[in-house]
Amino acid sequence: MVTAKQKRAIDLSAFPQGSVTEYSTLVCLACTFDIFTTQLGRAPRTAYSEIKKYSPTVAELTAPRAVPPFFDSDEKHPHCPYCKAARRWHARFDTTRIEGDKATAAARRKLIKALPRKDNQFQVIEAKSDKRTIFFDWLDTLGHNLDMEDDDWLLETTRAYLGRFKPKTHWEEVFNGVRAVRRSQRLAGDWGKEGTRLFLAPVVYSEALIVQYLVSRSHVHGGRTLEGRLTLQELIRRLSYGGYLDAKEISPGDQFEVLDQLIEKLSGGSGKVKLYYIVDRRDFLEKVKSVYARYAA
Repeated sequence: MVTAKQKRAIDLSAFPQGSVTEYSTLVCLACTFDIFTTQLGRAPRTAYSEIKKYSPTVAELTAPRAVPPFFDSDEKHPHCPYCKAARRWHARFDTTRIEGDKATAAARRKLIKALPRKDNQFQVIEAKSDKRTIFFDWLDTLGHNLDMEDDDWLLETTRAYLGRFKPKTHWEEVFNGVRAVRRSQRLAGDWGKEGTRLFLAPVVYSEALIVQYLVSRSHVHGGRTLEGRLTLQELIRRLSYGGYLDAKEISPGDQFEVLDQLIEKLSGGSGKVKLYYIVDRRDFLEKVKSVYARYAA
C-alpha cells in the first residue's frame, strides 16, 4: 500500500500560473503481467523485474485518450476496460509538464534537485516543442477538463487564460466571489474588480473571447463566449469593432486567414520551447510489487 508520505503530491506553488500542466493515467498490471507470463512465457520474478523498469513515453502519459494497457476513468472503483480487473490491479502515473523559460528556471531546478532519487521513483524527461503546439496542447487540456454543462465554465476558461498569459497575478484570489466578467475602457491597467464583477481591459477581454471560442467552437454552431455563441465571422467582427485587430496589427482578409493570425499572436508564434516532464512512478512501483506478491504466492 502506498504510504501517506509517498502519496504526497509535488509542490508546484512556486511556478507561475499557466506554466504547468498536469496529467494522470492508469495502467492495468493484470494485463501487463499476463503479457509477460502467459504470452511471453516469463517467470513471475522475471516479469516483475522487467515491468518495474518500464518507463512510459510522453505520448503514452499525456495522450488525450489513453491507449492499451493505459486507460482513464473518473470512477471511484474502476475496472480495467480490457480485462475487467479491479482497482487493486491498477497503477497510476502522475505527470507534470513544466514549460522551460526564465520565469520557471529557478523553481524547476530546485524542484528537480529535491526529488527522491531512490529506486527511480521519479523520472525527468526533456523534450522540445514550439509555442504554437504548446498553445494547442493547452487548449485541448483545458477543454478536456472543463464541464461545458456547468454554467461557470466561461469563468473557468477566463481564469485559465489569465493565469497563462498574465501569470504574475494570483487569479484564484481575484476570482473568489466573481459572478460576471465585463469589458471596460476605463481601467488604468489590465483588470479591475468591483463586488462580484471582474472588469478586463479591451485587449485582455478580446483575448479571453478568442480562447473561449477556440475551446468551445464547432463547425456548425460557432463557439460559446462571454458575448454569447459566435460564428467565426461574428467573432472577428466584434474584435474589429473593439479595436483588437488594429492593436495587434492583424491584416484584414479571409476569415480563416484572420483566425490564423489571431492564433499566431496569442500563441507567440513558432518560437521553440523546452519542456520538462516529471513522471511520478511511486504508485506504479508499489502496485507492481504487490501484484508480483500475488503471482509469487
